[in-house]
Amino acid sequence: MDRRSFVKAAGVAGIAGLAGCTGGPSEGSEDTTAATTTESSGGDETTTAEQTTEESGPSANVGMVYALGGLGDKSFNDAAKRGIEQAESELGIAYDEVQPSAAEEFPQFQRRFAQSSSPDYDLVSCIGYAQKSALSETAPSFSDQKFMIVDDVVDEDNVASYLFREEQGSFQVGYLAGLITTQEFSAGSGSTTADSKSVGFVGGTETELIRKFQAGYEAGVAHADEEISVDVAYVGSFSDSAKGKEIATSMYDNGADVVYHAAGGSGLGVFQAAKEQGKFAIGVDSDQSQTEPNYADVILASMVKRVESAVYTSVENVINDEFNGGSTTTLGLEEDGVAAVYGAELGSEIPQDVKDSLSESREAIIAGDIEIPTTTE
Repeated sequence: MDRRSFVKAAGVAGIAGLAGCTGGPSEGSEDTTAATTTESSGGDETTTAEQTTEESGPSANVGMVYALGGLGDKSFNDAAKRGIEQAESELGIAYDEVQPSAAEEFPQFQRRFAQSSSPDYDLVSCIGYAQKSALSETAPSFSDQKFMIVDDVVDEDNVASYLFREEQGSFQVGYLAGLITTQEFSAGSGSTTADSKSVGFVGGTETELIRKFQAGYEAGVAHADEEISVDVAYVGSFSDSAKGKEIATSMYDNGADVVYHAAGGSGLGVFQAAKEQGKFAIGVDSDQSQTEPNYADVILASMVKRVESAVYTSVENVINDEFNGGSTTTLGLEEDGVAAVYGAELGSEIPQDVKDSLSESREAIIAGDIEIPTTTE
């Protein structure tokens, strides 16, 4: 039985806690039924990686522990998934993945990957700031295991930390929202209200990280016009699209022309509200005009955060014996770690003078001529 066939057979047998192959995260006494475990993806695009696995073994084995909200968020976790799939296809690695359903499950899955001997994982990828506390305890207990974490720093020699300058990308989409709300603009299914200068921000959970998105966005809006009002609200979850829609609808009803979300799966509700209200929205992490094509006619742009680059680079470093444990890599506009990406359907409709203004602000940020706050007042 090959690796993937075994996984399918194991799934039919109802074996909980097994992720991917015979070693997976090693079995233990903890109850793992609340978490979702999945196998690495197949398809024609991974033929090279599969051949490598079958003929000479994978170049590395990687364990993926995703952030809460799981795969299918069309945003943060799915970006991490793209990174590991790219590594599978281009670098010949094999990977297994788990989707914890609660923060309490982070330690057990991190440890299971670290304890596994069949396979022996060359790298355990911890996606999301919420894993910091667990990893700060796990990493010292497994000093020979290499880990990486996205969106926070764990100061251990066996952990490579990756941060992003979310405030820079958020400034750019805030500047875009500010410039659009100050003029009459119609495109796709959306339009601005001529006598209103108002925009909105919807966050997932009110944490230090998400406040960076908010701070950058508000600074960008003010850069366009300090008189623009910014309505801010938090869903309290990254997976409650109904609440996201309720909040965004209220913002649009109160005059907002554009709403930017940093709310993961809850952001779907923002897009739904924008379409129903005939207004505009801005996506996050991935180009959501591509991942949510049903709403491409209201998505002006997305603040793309290239989580896939961090995942791919960390795997590549391990394969090349260049693991950068104990260090922090920070990715901003200059490194193309974040960017304002115009919507696939609406991008061509955005006035050229607006695009020129965003290009100028990008260069000014990189040059250090524009300072962007990372916290809200």
